[in-house]
Amino acid sequence: MDSILIVEDEDSIRSSIKKLLNGQLFETSEANSIQDALDKYDLTDFSLIISDLRLPGAPGTDLIQLAGDVPVLIMTSYASLKSAVETMRMGAVDFIPKPFDSKELLDAVRRILDNPKPAHSLKAPDLSGRGMIGSSAAMKSVFNIIQKVAQTDATVLIHGETGTGKELAASAIHNESNRYRRQLICVNCAAIPETLIEAELFGHEKGAFTGASSARKGLVTAADGGTLFLDEIGELPLEAQARLLRVLQEKEVRPIGSVKSHKVDVRLVAATHRNLKKLCEQGSFREDLFYRINVVNLDLPPLRERGKDVLEIADMLLEKQCEKLKKPHLKLAPDAIQAITTYHWPGNIRELENSLERATILCDENEQITHDLLGIDLSLVEIDEELEQRSSHTFRQTNIDPPEGLSLEDYFTRFVLEHQEAMSETELAKKLGISRKCLWERRQKLGIPRKKDA
Repeated sequence: MDSILIVEDEDSIRSSIKKLLNGQLFETSEANSIQDALDKYDLTDFSLIISDLRLPGAPGTDLIQLAGDVPVLIMTSYASLKSAVETMRMGAVDFIPKPFDSKELLDAVRRILDNPKPAHSLKAPDLSGRGMIGSSAAMKSVFNIIQKVAQTDATVLIHGETGTGKELAASAIHNESNRYRRQLICVNCAAIPETLIEAELFGHEKGAFTGASSARKGLVTAADGGTLFLDEIGELPLEAQARLLRVLQEKEVRPIGSVKSHKVDVRLVAATHRNLKKLCEQGSFREDLFYRINVVNLDLPPLRERGKDVLEIADMLLEKQCEKLKKPHLKLAPDAIQAITTYHWPGNIRELENSLERATILCDENEQITHDLLGIDLSLVEIDEELEQRSSHTFRQTNIDPPEGLSLEDYFTRFVLEHQEAMSETELAKKLGISRKCLWERRQKLGIPRKKDA
């Protein structure tokens, strides 16, 4: 049986977690501080340690070193975003934001115990210096592919939705390669008029066309010895695709209007948000070029699939905006963090960055950034079927005991309507024993209006 140590100074929370875990047949022990834990137990005897971040005497993160290879799960309040991010960097296996619901905690515990490797063996390659951060499984896979492919000259095709950081990935590949001392030339194929794209990429001779008053080398030649990044390559005209294929196959480029070709040594990284295979079937993208560039495929996950990465990214972007606008480091209010982690971010990281820039501009100094400053309309969030089923399951696992003859949903509706004028959303959620996110989802499901100042 897996043995779990709970380190929490609040008796009610510690008792609640102990009761929850014992109900799932876990063996539990408890302590109210790190010193109390050290006095009572040998930390290495446990399968997992669950600890609050803020403890009397010493922070919960001290357990990461004291426990050796025993994984440490840190609990922290929503308001402590920066601290939560730091716990992951220090080696915590995961963190749970307070308040949390029963299913969220149990899922985290089972996930950790099913994969009992120590935290240091799970760390992904560090590309934070290249602007790429994240500890989700999807991003660990991305980082590993970047590390492997960067050491080669293989062509890479990056696929991802708008705003997922395709140019950052291309930059990381270039900077981790042996070409890092040479140029990285970035070209957005969708931003250059079709009539000019060939001249821009491959260059032209004087008089090659109307307006060509002098010879000009193209961007392919400018990238000689380095890396050429073609964003939205699916927008390239067919004529330009034929010229690009020659560059890749023959390692040479011929400017428009010239009869001579010259050799180039260019590593190509391409990106698109479109389905190139389908474009090939439609005849708008050359099949031979597709197979030539699709050597290594790198799929960037959308922000909504990156779990708690969104908090780490938000913290990094907020710090960046504060420096840019010469403001002291602002913090996100609990309702802002709730909004950030609930919203689906159709515009991905770019939309998140714009939202935080807006909030930073509007937020007064010494104040917290609130949900309304972010400009996120949570009513526009589409709750998919899987999320709704998970929410319903979570809600039914609460300790709510409705009066006889009253369904759980009816009791929930009556309780919220009767108390929302006197309680905040956080207080309501804690009283019901669920997270704010679950509370919001149940409102949407049951059609319960929020009070105006909620």
